[in-house]
Amino acid sequence: MPSVHTLGNGVRVVADPAPGFETLALTVAAGRGARSEDEARSGWSHLLEHMVFKGAGPRSARDIVEAIEARGGQINAATGYERTSFQVRALAGGLRLGMEVTADLVLRPTLDAGDLAREIEVVGQEIAEAADAPDDLVFELAQAEAFAGQPLGRPVLGSETSIAGAEPQALEAWRAGLYAPDRLVVSAAGAIDETELLALAEEYFGAARGGGAAPAPSARFTGGRAAERRKLEQAHLVLFLPGVAADDPDYFAVRVFAEALGGGMSSRLFQEARERLGLAYAIDAFTEAYADTGLIGIYAGCAARHAARLAEVAALEVAKLAEAIEPAELERAKAQLKAGLFMGRESLAARAEQAAAQILTFGRLLAPAEIAAAVDAVGAARVRTAAQRLLGQRLAAGAVLGPARAMDAAERFARALFG
Repeated sequence: MPSVHTLGNGVRVVADPAPGFETLALTVAAGRGARSEDEARSGWSHLLEHMVFKGAGPRSARDIVEAIEARGGQINAATGYERTSFQVRALAGGLRLGMEVTADLVLRPTLDAGDLAREIEVVGQEIAEAADAPDDLVFELAQAEAFAGQPLGRPVLGSETSIAGAEPQALEAWRAGLYAPDRLVVSAAGAIDETELLALAEEYFGAARGGGAAPAPSARFTGGRAAERRKLEQAHLVLFLPGVAADDPDYFAVRVFAEALGGGMSSRLFQEARERLGLAYAIDAFTEAYADTGLIGIYAGCAARHAARLAEVAALEVAKLAEAIEPAELERAKAQLKAGLFMGRESLAARAEQAAAQILTFGRLLAPAEIAAAVDAVGAARVRTAAQRLLGQRLAAGAVLGPARAMDAAERFARALFG
């Protein structure tokens, strides 16, 4: 089991040595992201993640990547609604360099005005690219309906208008709150020495200061429908139902429900909508859990002429599964969830990232055996209770993107499910 330590300024450190590996993974994660933004600063967390790579500490943009890659390493970053993380993969012996570079990125970015102007243009192109990708845009439309008028309903990328308002001094103030030490986790797995990791964490992050950003506002699943006509060959559908928070007692029951619904080729949606009826070329179900809410999602790609019927079939399968899950599919769903857990443990990058996420979400690490036991404890009655609890809200959100004849699919889903 990895060990957890806390520096004097609140930065938490996770050490997960893995004998036999010749590489290591380092994640530095901040427990804030796009959800902490108001509308005027929508997209600033993602923009900041871009900007720190333009120069940090004594290094230029080119120096940052060359320093890591010259030692055989890789560096990346990601911004989500509730977390921003920086990841380094390196050969054994590369921990000091990885720690030094990530500390510069998080604590000492240059934030040059000229670089910022150029990066605003680059991110603007990224926003435009997402709008041109139907399977990206349809998720943004559905998210906006699920959490209408709330930070969780806005794109992580923000808008061209909101990012255009960023300037270096304001972005530095945003950085100080976003990456405040009380919300930072330094997590390393693989070919590492715990004593060295703690010493390096203290050296590079122990003096970090900064005021915490205001807590993210609570979120509420609102439901609603969006439909956008596009000249496409296929229709794209995203259908959302209320879910649960990551620490909700029904979390694993909801995960089992979604897995049985559309988690793989043996799932109800795949077998009924794709294999038996031939209504979709792609269909799956998933869950998303946030700090205080969540959602169950269905994505489908289909011919426009099938969209309405597909939505009704999906609603029927949701309703049937909420009434009863078969013993075989219950066990299959639990086996798939546990397989994903243990297979993920075989990736050092996933281990470091998951450990940081658990510390930020739960304040502690969850042992794989503990998670597996929680999955095993889910019975058919618990799945039914959890599903009916969520459907009892009689809320659905959905988005459709494609030809005109597909436009009422999300509405047909809600009507078929709730009348």
